[in-house]
Amino acid sequence: MKTPQHPDLGASLEQSRSGLRDTHRRSLMRALFLVTGSALVIFGSLQIFNGYLWLAAGEFVASGVLFLGVARINRTPHLQGWIYGYLVTGFSFFLLIMLVPDASVTAFVWVLMMPVLAYLLLGKKEGFFLSVPFMVAGCVAFYFHLEFIANARSMIDLLNMVLCAVLMLGFIHLYETRREEAERKLFTLAQTDGLTGLSNRASFQSILGRTLAESKRSGSGFALVIMDIDYFKIVNDTMGHDAGDQVLRDISRRLTERLRTTDSVGRLGGEEFGLILRDVKPEDSFELMDELRQRIADSELCYGEAVIRVTASFGIAHYPDHGTEAETLFRTADRCLFSCKRAGRNMVARAGVSAVKGSRIADGPV
Repeated sequence: MKTPQHPDLGASLEQSRSGLRDTHRRSLMRALFLVTGSALVIFGSLQIFNGYLWLAAGEFVASGVLFLGVARINRTPHLQGWIYGYLVTGFSFFLLIMLVPDASVTAFVWVLMMPVLAYLLLGKKEGFFLSVPFMVAGCVAFYFHLEFIANARSMIDLLNMVLCAVLMLGFIHLYETRREEAERKLFTLAQTDGLTGLSNRASFQSILGRTLAESKRSGSGFALVIMDIDYFKIVNDTMGHDAGDQVLRDISRRLTERLRTTDSVGRLGGEEFGLILRDVKPEDSFELMDELRQRIADSELCYGEAVIRVTASFGIAHYPDHGTEAETLFRTADRCLFSCKRAGRNMVARAGVSAVKGSRIADGPV
């Protein structure tokens, strides 16, 4: 059985870097700009008394840029650029302070903050590739700060620095990996029907909304299909709910096997399924669903010593012929499905066209 794809999952994860959506990242960057800018004003003032006027001037300029960022970060469309600019400039500044004699004897502790900030703001992959080079450079700068390893004490200082940096990076990377796995599982559970593995109703409606938006931009059409298993209640009542579950899983497998990779299928609830057929003509969607109807009717499911055979009915609505909103398309497809039920089931109907099964005809609504 094909693994159903949920496009909303990828979109949601893309919007959630290290667990933070863009709105949260903007708020965090605003706070970082404000705190860092204020701190640089203080440090710049102290560097004047320390005799490093050029360093103080640089800190004052940087604080001015950060205060400008506080005002613009919530509106800028280039959030990622602001984040990279902040991190690269900040990390470079940390290294500069480490190399300036007597500027600060505790500047090396900022090496341990590099992976925290990078992973938090950029996520695992980008955070790793940005923080590692700067952390290596920080450890090298610390080595030169020691001037030479002349005794065991100097070696202990260097090893403490390197070990803490490696452990900090390792812990942050492990945490972020586990967090991504947990987030992916939660998204999957939220968007997937637990019995069939298909998209659930909420996820299917979200996919439909996005398909509508894409079709409006491109001018292409698609078909919305609602499918219902005929007399499914009889299977549950006579053979038990486990048999009914087996039928639902078997139907789900047949749907995903027959549809294209560009199509979408979901379980709307009970024995009702929804299908989205992209870039398909009305006549082609009718033929495809009628072929699928026949495949389901001809199939047999072995359950213990019993053989279960079921049929299904299909109602089809097309965008934009039968509506341009999700609610309208759902209502039209549902009416077509009802016309199949009323005419005897095991049929396919689309709006304005008669559905034929053998010698029986079901008229779809206009």
